[in-house]
Amino acid sequence: QVQLVESGGGSVQAGGSLRLSCAASGYIYTRFCMGWFRQAPGAEREGVAAIYIGGESTYYADSVKGRFTISQDNTKTTSHLQLNSLKPEDTAMYYCAAGIDCSTLDSESPRTGWAMMFGHWGQGTQVTVSS
Repeated sequence: QVQLVESGGGSVQAGGSLRLSCAASGYIYTRFCMGWFRQAPGAEREGVAAIYIGGESTYYADSVKGRFTISQDNTKTTSHLQLNSLKPEDTAMYYCAAGIDCSTLDSESPRTGWAMMFGHWGQGTQVTVSS
């Protein structure tokens, strides 16, 4: 079983920044894929960013490229999502997820295809951006 715990959400004004973290524990592989998703009220869940833990590959949705940065720490069990230049439309519950393989994310839509690649999910952390 894999446990994922997110932290770092909060409320900021437009243009501000937040840093989200996701710590994985339990039965995890040396290399695995960790992703971030978000879901706004009344909207579908969508992929935001992903990283190959233990590797170097990163993946981003077009809507956040240049503003969000995903990284991993030296423990290889935690990912961070730096959210810069936040916009009100970034307001959502942000979820961390873990899966076996990131390699197909480039060919999948973050809105419709990414989620099926992840089998473990955290409880989420709220990000609210005011105008």
